[in-house]
Amino acid sequence: MGIYSLDRVGGAELYTCDLIRQLKQKDNIAVEFYAMVQGKLADYVSEELQVRYMSKERYDLILVTHNAAVEALYGKGPIIQICHGAILDLEFPSVYADYHVGISKEICDSLDSKGFPNCLVLNGLDLNQKYPIRPPNETLKRVLSLCQSEEANAMLQNACNRLEVEFVSFNKHENPVFNIEQEINKADLVVGIGRSIYDAMACGRPCVVFDSRGYNGNKGDGYLHPELFDTFVRNNCSGRFRNRAYTEEELVLEIQKYNAADGARLRQIAEKQLNVVNTAEALLDTVRCISPETRRKKRYRIVRDRLTRLRTSFRHLRRSFKRKLKQMMGIERAH
Repeated sequence: MGIYSLDRVGGAELYTCDLIRQLKQKDNIAVEFYAMVQGKLADYVSEELQVRYMSKERYDLILVTHNAAVEALYGKGPIIQICHGAILDLEFPSVYADYHVGISKEICDSLDSKGFPNCLVLNGLDLNQKYPIRPPNETLKRVLSLCQSEEANAMLQNACNRLEVEFVSFNKHENPVFNIEQEINKADLVVGIGRSIYDAMACGRPCVVFDSRGYNGNKGDGYLHPELFDTFVRNNCSGRFRNRAYTEEELVLEIQKYNAADGARLRQIAEKQLNVVNTAEALLDTVRCISPETRRKKRYRIVRDRLTRLRTSFRHLRRSFKRKLKQMMGIERAH
């Protein structure tokens, strides 16, 4: 398993930890990990999960998140890149991967448009770690925000004040929590996007899909009625399905849709579609998707990419040479 960083709490990082833990439980699988940037999560994998850091020159299969890690592991075995997004540079598909996996239809569509063979495997959660400790209250009393911006949390704080319900927030950049399921189980309703929503579903909590992030802006899909999950998950429960900007008043209306019974229904959906046991099996099976044709396409992509980089370097070198030549000519004229 490879990833760019294991130094902080994040969606891709927790996904990787859950997957490593599941693979470690398989008697017929020996698993090691690699991270370009290491920290507390890398220590957790090494010390708590007892998984060794990369020690071999070759592997039968390499599952990698982030293109920088793909390039670092290129040549050590067949690589499957797991793409968690289609917006941030680090999540773009690498030409050095043999095959690609998208965790949402939106990502798979992006991979298709760029010419990368791929398949869909939804996010995987350790449902034995994340589960309902107690049911949510029949009447809404406590809202937990896992949003990552001051703007979103300020709006939610005001909305909760108007509804006279308690508001708590955990921002992975400000006060990250590894065992976030403990905080989720103290709340009745969870607000966030992506992995935050899936964790809340696993803990049997109703959700509102909303956040305001620099790369995404103020976006939300609103209250997650269980029957809408298959729709929202197409865009990774990112808010980009409805693509709606929410006001404080509109957030109040979404929170008021709270139905405690939806929590149990969302847990059932998580058990059926987001179980890391199934995710691990599907990812291991992707090695079958690597064929002579996909390898040929990979070689072509690599050659094309290297030629593009070479042309870009040549253009930069030519511009630099012209600038220096003009400077020299200016100095000669001055003399």
